[in-house]
Amino acid sequence: MRKCIAVLAGDGIGPEIMKEGRKVLDAVAKKFDHTFEYKEALVGGCAYDKYGHPLPDETKKICNSSDAIYFGAVGGAKWENLPAELTPERGALLPLRAIYGLFANLRPAVIFGPLADAAS
Repeated sequence: MRKCIAVLAGDGIGPEIMKEGRKVLDAVAKKFDHTFEYKEALVGGCAYDKYGHPLPDETKKICNSSDAIYFGAVGGAKWENLPAELTPERGALLPLRAIYGLFANLRPAVIFGPLADAAS
């Protein structure tokens, strides 16, 4: 099975995380006989620096033509003083969520037994 993944590494720690995450995806692909084609695109502050917008049309095209989007991180002090609609978070992350109907970040969590009732 061949699947295309848009890789949006972004800013800050994003590229470092994505490099390691791709190793995991490659291991999954090998174990389950999949083939992942990665298409990298700029998003966030690095996209703003190159294209003048944190979510350039080229990035949207790559996302639209992919089976999945693998997103790193965006933002940083360098871009904090931009107009609100051009900051990496408001100009890239929020529009991507709106375009694809996404609403949450999934992150690992640990629930300690004695505290489980406090999470209701």
